[in-house]
Amino acid sequence: METLLAYEDLRASVEVITAALHERDSYTRFHCDRVTRLAQALGRACGLPAKELKTLHLGAVFHDIGKIGVPDCVLLKPGRLTVEEWELMKAHAEQGERIFRCAALECAEEVAPIIRHHHESFDGSGYPDGLKGECIPLPCRILLVADGYDAMATARSYHRARSHDEVMQIMESEQGTKLDPNVLLEFTRLMGRRGQSARL
Repeated sequence: METLLAYEDLRASVEVITAALHERDSYTRFHCDRVTRLAQALGRACGLPAKELKTLHLGAVFHDIGKIGVPDCVLLKPGRLTVEEWELMKAHAEQGERIFRCAALECAEEVAPIIRHHHESFDGSGYPDGLKGECIPLPCRILLVADGYDAMATARSYHRARSHDEVMQIMESEQGTKLDPNVLLEFTRLMGRRGQSARL
């Protein structure tokens, strides 16, 4: 009975936060849906156990929840961001962690760090903490690949949608710098199995 109640509480909290994200920015909401599907498939390909796949699922659903706190003039700006605007945008990772922790869910200790670290780069050049290599939790390295693919493959206010081949070429160039080479290899295999125009 307690397990069922905990699940109902979790589902209710997820629905409330998801609705808030949709009201704030519908693109981000649907982007998160697509990234979640990609991240789950990639997580399975990378051998994540069932418990970590569930944690990754929630981390992917809410990885951009912190954008609720980014001003419209920055979040929806059609052109290149200034240095100051980019700092405001980058803050969404830490803001997202704080928002998710405020939901007071039992899974917060596992999920919140994924939200915080989903923009850490393999070479240590990412944000907010400059984590490097395997110091970045594997679910975060997986999420970065899934997030990056969808961000480039769909049209946004500041760039056109790129083709699958274009995106994969860009990601290949980021191997070992931004992206974990092993995770990218699994992603390349996964997309190859599903076809170049795959949408999971």
